[in-house]
Amino acid sequence: MSATDKIAAKLTSRFDPAFLDVIDESMLHHGHAGWREGGETHFRVRIATAHFDGLSRVAQHRAVMETLDAELKDRVHALTIEVLPSTGPYPVADKA
Repeated sequence: MSATDKIAAKLTSRFDPAFLDVIDESMLHHGHAGWREGGETHFRVRIATAHFDGLSRVAQHRAVMETLDAELKDRVHALTIEVLPSTGPYPVADKA
């Protein structure tokens, strides 16, 4: 299973998001710190879930980071988290 799929599966299982987009941005960081051949090192997560309603941005990010602890200790070097309103509207998911 790819890192993208693992991240999506873990976040879906924990937060039951109304919207989730996991984007591998590794190629944008070619040659930078943390980049490795084969990618799967730099990710952007866009997530909308009612589980985050009423939580501070810090608490939302901590919840995502705790969920992805194993991935962050392994191959993932960088993670950008965008929390979207749980009620939408939602952007078009990146399928690149």
